Amino acid sequence: MLTFQNLNLPVAILQNAILSMARLFKTAFRDVMFKECKMFGLQFSDCNEFGLSFKFEGCSLNNSTFYKTAIKKTVFKNSKLHEVDFEECDASGSVFANCDLAGAIFENTNLGKADFRTSFNYSIDPGSNLLKKAKFSLSGVYGLLYKLDIEIEKDN
Repeated sequence: MLTFQNLNLPVAILQNAILSMARLFKTAFRDVMFKECKMFGLQFSDCNEFGLSFKFEGCSLNNSTFYKTAIKKTVFKNSKLHEVDFEECDASGSVFANCDLAGAIFENTNLGKADFRTSFNYSIDPGSNLLKKAKFSLSGVYGLLYKLDIEIEKDN
């Protein structure tokens, strides 16, 4: 198993890396860009939060967790975020551009000013998350209403 312990990665680009199940204990990611990386099951909540800043493009982060992590203004682009845990995290101002969020968990999450307009397969309960000024597309509105158990049909 790959272990990053107390590692400091300032301003770096990691491309085509396979970091699945790596341990991130006290790892400091500062302005790190992940491109086309496989990052299954990572515990970003174990990272050093001081200056934590990263971007993800074309990555697979399935089954990873950001539980109680401040990831303000993080960009997730063209990525798979299946069953990622965003519980109690601060993702305000983050951009989820063309991301598949099937099974992702949002509970007591700050999503204020977050942008989900081009993402899909998300289920976000407006009653248990902060969504002030968040952006969604009309086609994705079902992901906000799923708990109401209503049927929504497209107009002809």
